Amino acid sequence: LQTVARRSVVGLAWVPGAALAFPNAIDEAAQFADRPKRPGPKPSDLGVKIREGDDPELRVCGAAPNCFSTTPDDVAPEHVIERWAAPADATRERAWKDVVDVVEAYAPGQQGVDGGGFRVVAADGTYLYAQFESLKNGYVDDVEVALSPAAPYVVQVRSSSRLGYLDFGVNAKRLNALAAGL
Repeated sequence: LQTVARRSVVGLAWVPGAALAFPNAIDEAAQFADRPKRPGPKPSDLGVKIREGDDPELRVCGAAPNCFSTTPDDVAPEHVIERWAAPADATRERAWKDVVDVVEAYAPGQQGVDGGGFRVVAADGTYLYAQFESLKNGYVDDVEVALSPAAPYVVQVRSSSRLGYLDFGVNAKRLNALAAGL
């Protein structure tokens, strides 16, 4: 067992360093490993919200054009997309497995996005939360997927950038790639 001086540990904590991309990042990510990453703070209000009289919903997007969600939003209806329908004969278990399989099979770097890779942070059988990282600057986007509680099963999604106002189409490309897999 090696003892490390407190000063060196404290020093490491304060030296801004580059974060590593997720393990499934594309090979090109190594070229940008020395850059400081800008993941931004994780939103505190992610997850499924139960609204009285309605199906469970994910968070709305708001005014910035760096988000898409299946949750109706009167403020920014242009950021609302249709919920995805599971096949009519799908069981809940099958529909959920399909969702998880498609997310886990996502190809970082597709269409020039998410080169820093991604990781599934939580998946509990009804809700999945994943983080996707940009290639060069380490921006992190949050993706949520929720399956309705009863048949016919529908999949709710939300993909949003943590930082900035514009996303240059990244969230749309990501959701289109996931939708194509379902």
